Amino acid sequence: MAAKSTKYITVGGTAILLLFLYYLISNGCLTNPDRLELLIKSFGIMAPLFFLAIQIIQVIIPIIPGGVTCGIGIILFGPFWGFVLNYAGSMIGSIIAFMMVKRYGHDFILKFTDQSTYDKYIGWLDKGKKFDRFFAFAILVPGFPDDLLCMIAGLTKMSLKKFIFIIAACKPLALIAYSWGIKEIIMGINSLF
Repeated sequence: MAAKSTKYITVGGTAILLLFLYYLISNGCLTNPDRLELLIKSFGIMAPLFFLAIQIIQVIIPIIPGGVTCGIGIILFGPFWGFVLNYAGSMIGSIIAFMMVKRYGHDFILKFTDQSTYDKYIGWLDKGKKFDRFFAFAILVPGFPDDLLCMIAGLTKMSLKKFIFIIAACKPLALIAYSWGIKEIIMGINSLF
């Protein structure tokens, strides 16, 4: 019975996600950060929940650049709440992505990345415990494809508990760097117009 409920929740969640994604694409929100910002503001007091949903989705389906949404979070909600929403969304999305790959395997990953990018990082799986250290380092330091690596971690024997510990401990530094860096870039671009 539980497996059947999970199946319905997964199908329903996927359908909602696809409708939301279609909405974002049709309104130009994935290509224009200003439109995304206006859309989020239009939700009023529900804006934080809407933004949190965007952060979760952009981890699972990496179409929206995560760095851009992190910067927008800081601009819209300030340094503290922007960070909290960025961190919570990133954590929840990473856990969902990890669990989806645990369940569906590498085929799930290949729906969201090309074979060459996948091949570039999959070799780390053969290195045993070295993957865990590489994964922690990659999550800690900005510039690595965190979302893809969270999915690849799902192919390992890494437990959910260990995965959560690594991303909980390592993601804040990278999020702060992305959030402030992208925020400054967005503010700089906006000041030109």
